[in-house]
Amino acid sequence: MSKLILILAAQILLLAAVASAGNFARTMNPKRIQKKEKLTHLRVYWHDILSGRNPSSIMIHPAVANSSTSFGSIRMMDNALTSDVPINSTVVGQAQGFYAGAAQRELGFLMAMNFAFKAGKYNGSTITILGRNTVFSKVREMPVVGGSGVFRFARGYVEARTMWFDQKSGDATVEYNCYVMHY
Repeated sequence: MSKLILILAAQILLLAAVASAGNFARTMNPKRIQKKEKLTHLRVYWHDILSGRNPSSIMIHPAVANSSTSFGSIRMMDNALTSDVPINSTVVGQAQGFYAGAAQRELGFLMAMNFAFKAGKYNGSTITILGRNTVFSKVREMPVVGGSGVFRFARGYVEARTMWFDQKSGDATVEYNCYVMHY
């Protein structure tokens, strides 16, 4: 009799757990978002500093042996985003993430980074960029796949153009034009 009671109690507990687990998510009506969607254009300058005593980008994993394209390399970054080309321009945020050599026959990186804004009305907001960057192309386009704060529900794209590159140090300044749809 006690075994039967234990089995029934276990089944009741299991059924209660299954029933309550079904309530963790629900479909919502997207019309509940009261704000109107808008398009924002941001122009920032990304400073990738590999040289000096305080680099903003460091090697996590070197390229595979004999690679002329940095294939297999991984660099972690915390790069300044400025309002103009010179590195001593006003810092408006940081580009935080990594880039990895993902192409064997050309210099092409997988970019995964957040632009974390620190100034003005975008202070505390981010946009997330994830895409392919063939650095010797004049213009590279990468998708904006999300965001936070002002850029919640963000989608869009960025265009990257190298403004300055030092072949000896690897330091670079890249203009990013960001076109972001958000609420």
